[in-house]
Amino acid sequence: MSTRRDFLKTTVGGASLLAVGGVVPEFLANTARAAEKGEKKKDTVLVVVEMTGGNDGLNTVAPYGDDEYHKVRPTLAFSKKEVQKLDDYHGLHPRMSEMKRLYDEKRLAVIQGIGYPNPDRSHFESMDIWQLADPKRAGTSGWLARTIPGMHVSDAGVPGMYIGDERLPVAMQGADGGVISLADRNTFRLQISGNGATRKKLLEDLNGEKDATKSDLAAFVRKRQLQTYTSLQKLEEALRENVNPDRGGGRFVNGRFVRSDPNDLATLGGKLGLIGRLIQKDLGTRLYYVQLGGFDTHANQAEMHANLLGELSSAVGNFFSALAAEHSERVALMTYSEFGRRVKENGSRGTDHGSGSCMFVAGSQVVGGLVGKHPSMTDLTDGDIKFHTDFRRVYATLLDDWLGVDSKGVLGDSFEKLALIDRKKKAPGGPTPAPVPGGPGGAPTPPVTEPAAPEPAEKP
Repeated sequence: MSTRRDFLKTTVGGASLLAVGGVVPEFLANTARAAEKGEKKKDTVLVVVEMTGGNDGLNTVAPYGDDEYHKVRPTLAFSKKEVQKLDDYHGLHPRMSEMKRLYDEKRLAVIQGIGYPNPDRSHFESMDIWQLADPKRAGTSGWLARTIPGMHVSDAGVPGMYIGDERLPVAMQGADGGVISLADRNTFRLQISGNGATRKKLLEDLNGEKDATKSDLAAFVRKRQLQTYTSLQKLEEALRENVNPDRGGGRFVNGRFVRSDPNDLATLGGKLGLIGRLIQKDLGTRLYYVQLGGFDTHANQAEMHANLLGELSSAVGNFFSALAAEHSERVALMTYSEFGRRVKENGSRGTDHGSGSCMFVAGSQVVGGLVGKHPSMTDLTDGDIKFHTDFRRVYATLLDDWLGVDSKGVLGDSFEKLALIDRKKKAPGGPTPAPVPGGPGGAPTPPVTEPAAPEPAEKP
C-alpha cells in the first residue's frame, strides 16, 4: 500500500522542496490543514541571540552599589557615574544605551542569577547543555528543533532559520527539515535558482496527477510547494533590499569614518535587520537564531567587552525601532551565553571561565524590569556566583506563553514559569530608526569591534 512517505520519496525526491527536504514532516501537515481552514493568524516570533564565548554577566549587569564588586575588580568595575543606571544597586554596561531605552520603555526583562546544576566551564560542553536544554547531555536534538513539531506555522515553508556562517547550532539540529541556514546573499541566491526547471516540472506533474489514490497527496505537496516558492521570493526580496548608498552606514576605524553596508550579514545588526524585514514581509518563520562571538575575555577585557555589548545593544535597539507596532507586538528576542565569568578579575585585566550569569528577554509584550535578585558577591562556590534560576525556566516560559508549545514535551520535565509575558501589552509605536553618523535618518551603524590582542591558549 502506498504511503505518504513512499509517495513523496518517489515523486518528489530530495531536490524538490528546497528548504524542507524530501519528506513532509508533521509541522507541514499542520500548516496545510490550517491553510485549508483559511487561517491567516500572524504568529508570534522568537529571535535567539547567542553570545558566544562566555559573557561576563557581572559587567553586563553591574552591581555597582556593592563594595565587594569594586574590591575584586579594581580595573574592570564600573562606578555609579559610568553605568546605565537601573536602580541604586544595578546598572547596565555603559555602552548599552539602546537596551537601557528598552528597559525604560518596560520592554526589556533583565533575568539575574541564571545557570544550571553542576555547571561546566568548558565552552563546548556548556554550550551543548544550553542548546540541548539538558545538563546531562543525554539527548541528540536541540531544544528549538524539538519545539518545531508542536508549533503552528501559518505561511512559511520552514519554521526556523539560522543566519550565520558557522555550522547549524545544536539548538536547531534534529528538526527533520524544519530549519534553513543562510550564510550570505550569494549562496542563497544560487540555491533559489539552482533547481528551478526541475521544480517547475514537478509542479506541472503534480497538477496533472490523474491517479485518484495519489490526488490528495499531490494537492498537499502542490500547496506546500507554492507556499515555499512564496517564502523564497520574500526572502530574496529582503536580501536585495539595501539602503540608499547616500544614506549608508559606517563606522569609525582608527579615528576615520568609513562607510559600510549596515545590512552586511557578517554583523549582528545586519542579521537582525534582515530578520526584521522578513517579519514585516510576513514570511511566517517563527524561530530565528543568530550569533555574536568574541566573549571569551581572558585578557584586556574592558575594550573588547565594551565593543561587543555596544554592538549587541545597538543591533537590538535598532531591530525593535525599525519594526512597525503591529509586528513589534508579536516579536520577542532572547539572549544567552554558555556561562559567565569568575567574580575576581585575573592578572591580565580580564576574567576567566565561571558560572552564573544573566539573560535578556526583549519585546513589546515582555514584562520589563529586573527578574530575580542579584547573586551574592561574597557567598561563592569556587570563586563563582551561585545561580538561583535554572535557564530552563526561561525556556519553559517562552515555549508555553509565547510560542504556544507544551514546554514539558520539549524539555522533558516541568519547570516553574517566570512572569515574562503579557499578551495585552501594546508597542509604543514605530518604526523610529535611530540616527547614525551617516547623516539624519541614515541606516543603523554597527559598532566597531576592533581586533583584540591574541589570547592565551586554553583547553576547551
